[in-house]
Amino acid sequence: MTPEDILTELIAFRSVVGQPNAAIATWIADYLGRCGVEAQLLPGPEGDRSNLFATIGPRNVAGLVLSGHMDVVPAAEPQWSADPFRLRAEGDRLFGRGTSDMKGFLAAALAIVPSLVASKPVRPIHLAFSYDEEAGCRGVPHLIAALPSLCARPAAAVIGEPSGLRPILAHKGKAAARVEVHGKSGHSSRPDLGLNAIHAMGRVIAAADEAAAQASIGPLDPVFEPPCSTVQIGTIRGGEALNVIPERCVVEIEARAIAGASPALLLEPVRSTLASLERQGFRTVWQPIAAYPALSLEAEAPIARLLSRVTGEAPLAAVSYGTEAGLYQAAGIDAIICGPGDIARAHKPDEYITRGELAACADMLERLCMQFAREPS
Repeated sequence: MTPEDILTELIAFRSVVGQPNAAIATWIADYLGRCGVEAQLLPGPEGDRSNLFATIGPRNVAGLVLSGHMDVVPAAEPQWSADPFRLRAEGDRLFGRGTSDMKGFLAAALAIVPSLVASKPVRPIHLAFSYDEEAGCRGVPHLIAALPSLCARPAAAVIGEPSGLRPILAHKGKAAARVEVHGKSGHSSRPDLGLNAIHAMGRVIAAADEAAAQASIGPLDPVFEPPCSTVQIGTIRGGEALNVIPERCVVEIEARAIAGASPALLLEPVRSTLASLERQGFRTVWQPIAAYPALSLEAEAPIARLLSRVTGEAPLAAVSYGTEAGLYQAAGIDAIICGPGDIARAHKPDEYITRGELAACADMLERLCMQFAREPS
């Protein structure tokens, strides 16, 4: 099957983040089976979602991981020109949810499997496809934890997020949480008899604002835009009516930290504020949403040098978006980002990848894997 044939199949699966993914994972496993490669489905703790792992070559040698996620963000925007879960071609452009982020990479990787099998690589190539990356990299930690039972520790991992096929060395780490403050409802004419959850949440917002201000001072790393860590509240909900003391208020907050800084630590002033509110009679809830570490790979790392030779592109120092790469690096596996398409097209109506980008990715991955397999371990 060509990359476009495979992409047509993958786009048709409505593998939206947070939903069961047996259909797409099983299709990929069956495809690999027809290519002579055994794939393992690794169920996550949710019970209805699985990671997928497969190896071409010996499992007891340090190999190369081609890593991607099977889930996509929802596609409910009314601006879509056609069904987002049916691949649509217009000239060189292939439209559909996940074409750039990141089923295009999956399709390219799967398309080269027959030639990889025929080459009988001495150093293995692993396919590691995860679930719920779009919910804050929730699936891949379980896959990484299982690696010691699946293969020798890989030498490197290529995370195929859209980068225009340019290698990327770094991204920020992230921690995100949902914060709830529960007070006591009542008539607005007697605020002395209630506990106003929105007023209390104002102190949480102030703490987040102060944390953001402190993060902007430093430490700084000029490879990032902005060059500092950041804290922001993205959503807020609360209140029933103007004349009712609000009993509940909820915000969602995130911290993005440059390499060497802890995103969780950036949010500690907010958690301290919640403890203060508890002492004043409010009930609070801190619910983690997402957490992944920063990526910081040296430009002289073997996988960075190899990818630079194969792509003909000097590595880009850093990007603003986050990926699963930091989790692989935290597990002792050199990780780098390199995939087809453009992140600017992701999470938008009429997301697309070009036929040229898809073909170039398949060609790049085949050359990368062949060269990796020939190099001494």
